Amino acid sequence: MAWYSKPRDGAFPKIRSSAERLGILLILLGWVALTLACGGQAYLSSAELTATAARHSGAGGGSEITPPPPGLPGAPATPPAQAATPDEAPTLPPPTPTPSPILTEAGTPRPPILYYAQAGDTLPALAVRYGVAPEEITSPDPLDATGLITPGQLLIIPNRLDGLGPDQALLPDSEVVNSPSALGFDIEAFVKSAGGYLAAYREYLTDRTYTGAGVIERVAVENSVNPRLLLALVEYQSGWVYGQPDSLAKVDYPLGYVALERKGLYKQLTWAVQNLFIGYYRWREGRLTTLTFPDGSSLRLAPNLNAGSVALQVLFAQLYPYPRWQAVLYGDAGFPALYERMFGSPWLRARTVEPLIPPGTTQPDFILPFLPGHTWAYTGGPHSAWGPDSALAALDFAPSSTQSGCAPSEEWVTAVASGQVVRSEKGVVVLDLDGDGHEQTGWVVLYLHIASEGRPPVGTWLEQGALVGHPSCEGGSATGTHVHVARKYNGEWVLADGPLPFVLDGWRAQAGGAPYQGRLVKDDRVVEACTCASSATHITRPAR
Repeated sequence: MAWYSKPRDGAFPKIRSSAERLGILLILLGWVALTLACGGQAYLSSAELTATAARHSGAGGGSEITPPPPGLPGAPATPPAQAATPDEAPTLPPPTPTPSPILTEAGTPRPPILYYAQAGDTLPALAVRYGVAPEEITSPDPLDATGLITPGQLLIIPNRLDGLGPDQALLPDSEVVNSPSALGFDIEAFVKSAGGYLAAYREYLTDRTYTGAGVIERVAVENSVNPRLLLALVEYQSGWVYGQPDSLAKVDYPLGYVALERKGLYKQLTWAVQNLFIGYYRWREGRLTTLTFPDGSSLRLAPNLNAGSVALQVLFAQLYPYPRWQAVLYGDAGFPALYERMFGSPWLRARTVEPLIPPGTTQPDFILPFLPGHTWAYTGGPHSAWGPDSALAALDFAPSSTQSGCAPSEEWVTAVASGQVVRSEKGVVVLDLDGDGHEQTGWVVLYLHIASEGRPPVGTWLEQGALVGHPSCEGGSATGTHVHVARKYNGEWVLADGPLPFVLDGWRAQAGGAPYQGRLVKDDRVVEACTCASSATHITRPAR
């Protein structure tokens, strides 16, 4: 019997036209005919494979790790805090070779998967997740080779993977990023109403003392992560939102990651966001296929998962061994159940805001972020938008200078597009291009390392090319004066070299072999990224 992977009800448009029903019927009939014709043959051509259908999760089904886990215990409502993995980010696996076809008992390859595309899917990323070549994925409808695939579009994918992890969706993408679903959510009021330890918590950060709700808000805004998710994680791991921590470890390490350099709510949350975004954005990019647990065992991620679900799987894999991990995520008293008790159904909210980046979305006309006729150095190719392991969404430019390091600059950073200043603090200026005053909606541009002097206040409307401020080292880690520019759309960081490439005055960003590497390309001209600021990095904004 043929199976297919169906999107969660209401999450995506259903494709059930008469023509498609007929197409699927022909696929099934073709599979039956080919199976009978081949008999005991052990090979089918790729053309024949596209005429078959199979269960999405793969024959053999179920979850598997190495070594196999013991039976699963029940999950406690609030797991105890404990030490987990080292602070370093998980190492990326090497590129996965294309697996050989898996044979059925009759000696024929498994029928392929009928997969309905989800929001954010691209052909290159799907090929990595399913362990196939991009050209092996077919569709009855036109298929974009590099852009976003329309949610709900039928794809036919060879079935070559076995021993996969759980494939049940855990959380929609819009509940992981600071998306339109978070509009109107009052963090302070929620925390005060809950009345737990968090309501009385205070923590001094770099500029002032913050309330517990203030820490949640700062992490949510800076990283563009959903505040509901942060609150649920704090409650699940330590009981801070509604109750009191029952151990000193939970007071100092409320997310359960015990490391002296991560003591306190703010550092615990930023550690959690780092791991959430490793899962979320590397899944988007097609750079992640495997989880590694604290004991060194590994698990191949189910390829049909959405990015939000992978984010949770990656985070909790840093905290728990496989049996506990599965109970935390899929048990009756697990994290998703707590999340829904706290905030209602995330899937209902997702119906009103997803897909976050609809197919057909295009970047507005952007210009280089400095004055016409001026030459700057392209010092950083695609790299993390915020923090150490966010989306590879940012580019760096540095002005010419006779001094090295963090020297004051008289050069000006300019607006790549027209927009309203919605944040201006700590080296940051954020432009909201749709002018509604919300970072969670539409196109938003982040500038980092903008000097305090000359920085525009919140509420200022800047036309394209207007002065944003002077480049500096303010606002974050920097070894030299420069500006860091990144884009968001509906709260999701937009990859600089992805389906919506970063284009400035016609120069398109291309990623290199590692963060900060890469180039800008325009027609037959190339500008290389390098902190050395050599002549090969120089780029001039056209005089107008």
